[in-house]
Amino acid sequence: MSNIACALTIAGTDPSGGAGIQADLKTFQELKCYGMSIITSVVAQNTTGVQSVHHIPLQMIDDQIDAVFSDIPVGAFKTGMIATVDMMQLIAEKISNNPAPYVMDPVMVATSGDSLIAENARQFLRDHLLPLTALVTPNIPEAEFLTNVKIQTLEDMQTAAELLVHHYHAGAALVKGGHLSGEAVDFLYDGKEMHRFASERIATKNTHGTGCTYSAAITGYLSQGFSLMDAVKQAKYFVTQAIRHSFDIGHGAGPTNHWAIREEVFNNE
Repeated sequence: MSNIACALTIAGTDPSGGAGIQADLKTFQELKCYGMSIITSVVAQNTTGVQSVHHIPLQMIDDQIDAVFSDIPVGAFKTGMIATVDMMQLIAEKISNNPAPYVMDPVMVATSGDSLIAENARQFLRDHLLPLTALVTPNIPEAEFLTNVKIQTLEDMQTAAELLVHHYHAGAALVKGGHLSGEAVDFLYDGKEMHRFASERIATKNTHGTGCTYSAAITGYLSQGFSLMDAVKQAKYFVTQAIRHSFDIGHGAGPTNHWAIREEVFNNE
């Protein structure tokens, strides 16, 4: 068997390249993972927002999953945009017997503020997909919805992380503090210990695709055999550098720089 780390993303697209499937595959590539993708929805979006969405037929999603799972060992996989209950039911059935670590980025709203998931699907995601995860990576608005807890402080973030594991049965929870002020602090709760990851807050509007990139980096590191804590630690650094060196392109929130670490290595040689 090959020792190549293989990582899979199940998500929607972004033709402008900053988020979704495209951001995930860029991240996998930078981390030297063999990236694979299953498309759930084709999304016409860019740095200014979402213009339209076309959902892939369920049979085609089913066929894509079978094509990957029947042929290539998956070291770790993630989900991003899963827009409907029908999609979630299918994906839950398909992944429930796959032993690879599952990272859920509970995508509900784009950076621009556009909704990416049906209202009734939010509840299904929490009740049926969340218990299958090795890790869920909500930002504060997503964590508030999933837990019904208002998050205004670092203590509230930790409470939400504990609820996601003990009450809603996620394997572990990484609650991201990008929507608060001060340091950019994230909390990882693994069911036993609370781990704090902090970085300076970078003053930029160019944060398109940060959630996709962060969760993809965690998935990529997990596919290489990293422990959950080390995967999050490395991914936190990766996404921080991607934001620090983000691109001021487009007319809205620009994308992160997926090759920021590679550029950093080149500059230090």
